[in-house]
Amino acid sequence: QLLGAFNDNVYKNALVALIAFAVIKSSSMDDGLLINIAAGLFILPFFLFSALCGQIADKYEKSTLIRRIKLAEIGIMIFGVIALYLHSVPLLIGVLFLMGTQSTFFGPIKYGILPQHLSSSELTGGNGLVELGTFLAILLGTIAGTQLIAISENGSVLPVSVVLLLVAVLGYIASRAIPNSPASDPNLTVKFNPFTETARLVRATAKNKVIFQSILAISWFWFLGATYLAQFPVFARDILGGNVDVFTVLLGSFSVGIAAGSLLCERLSHGRVEIGLVPFGAIGITLFGLDLYMATPVTPLGVGLGIAAFAQAAGAWRVLLDIFLIGMFGGFYIVPLYSLIQLRSAPEKLSRAIACNNVINALFMVLSAVVVLILLGLGATIAQIFLIMAVMNAAVALYIFRQVPEFFMRFLIWLLVHTLYRVRKRGMENIPDTGAAIVAANHVSFVDALILAGCIKRPIRFVMYYKIYQIPVLNFIFRTARAIPIAGQRENKAMYDQAFLDMHQALEDDDLLCIFPEGEITR
Repeated sequence: QLLGAFNDNVYKNALVALIAFAVIKSSSMDDGLLINIAAGLFILPFFLFSALCGQIADKYEKSTLIRRIKLAEIGIMIFGVIALYLHSVPLLIGVLFLMGTQSTFFGPIKYGILPQHLSSSELTGGNGLVELGTFLAILLGTIAGTQLIAISENGSVLPVSVVLLLVAVLGYIASRAIPNSPASDPNLTVKFNPFTETARLVRATAKNKVIFQSILAISWFWFLGATYLAQFPVFARDILGGNVDVFTVLLGSFSVGIAAGSLLCERLSHGRVEIGLVPFGAIGITLFGLDLYMATPVTPLGVGLGIAAFAQAAGAWRVLLDIFLIGMFGGFYIVPLYSLIQLRSAPEKLSRAIACNNVINALFMVLSAVVVLILLGLGATIAQIFLIMAVMNAAVALYIFRQVPEFFMRFLIWLLVHTLYRVRKRGMENIPDTGAAIVAANHVSFVDALILAGCIKRPIRFVMYYKIYQIPVLNFIFRTARAIPIAGQRENKAMYDQAFLDMHQALEDDDLLCIFPEGEITR
């Protein structure tokens, strides 16, 4: 994943640099048009082929598919090198379309293969490494693609050509080590109509509310990320008064922040898919987005500042820290969402769920460009765009957490278990990963249910005294967790009888049921 994403970004940025050097002198309009066409053609395959790619990833053995895709990358890079030497813009852009197609095929497989080789306790760490590789590749590929063209004498493309071919070959060699990953749905009939199948794919995925809302949340992050990244070049030059190296530092802060957040997810999750980190990430993105707006200088810090001069300017470190923390909280936000999709999707449909995610991601990235163009057309400054993004992020988060309250409930539990209490866990292996089971616990405090929910990896259906169930604020958490209220027979015979019906149904549904046998606090 890292090598493939690195090659994508080396090629894209080398192409942008070549277009700029070759065309900008004759027509700046053509220059901008070509760069936008190139960006559009790289995204287009995600709309056209994602549904097909998701079907193929579910139908066939995945390690073989990955090796064939990486072999195709070597062939595409050979064409790319030829296009670079010919300086043929149509051929260069055509190769970019092929690279987008190759990435479209790889996307559903790279996430679909993880649950086949990782336990549920390893999913967060696995996804964290994938995101780490992706964003480090974006950073390093952007720097390498631009610099390899910039340092080449007389427009020579030899350095970038060597890098592209070498990295493609290394990617194929790495793919040889991927273990066998059996087909998830070998009897699936592959259908090729891109528009019909894409619509069918989205409709089918939308039937699972948690998965579809998770996809929307991931796509919103890509909308947000695309918006920030698109503003960084002008922000670095015109607002901060820096040169191209300052832009690279901003990009680096954002990418390293996401990488750090992705890795920290594993530590903060304690071996479970901890969706409570999603609201935590959303809150951080909004808070530091607002601070970035407030930290943006009214007048440039200088003109053509290098990294050293920029670092010495007043307010520079605050801007860098805000961008880093937006990225880090973005890592907290996005990694659990990918893990949740992998955990909650039926194995035979997982790759198609990821394909649906890719379609909607691409749509949101296109919408990002449209929204920014509209805002700039209305006279918005870059600082105001940062402010609007922070406010929109808060609104989107509230919408998603209202649609799927489980996210916010898990956040409250995660906060409780990791701030007010130090909890030691022992014998957790006795709780089955799947199937019906009953947890019968001593009841030593009024927050036992929350602490148990925070420690046990599976969702739990609690049976609790109705007066505790009705406590304000906590009632929201209990309802979201589908707790079962119970009253004594003499207090409320109808509620008592309904509680036992609900308990039986929970076990029939293979849920994990928790009861506190005394019916009161343990003395």
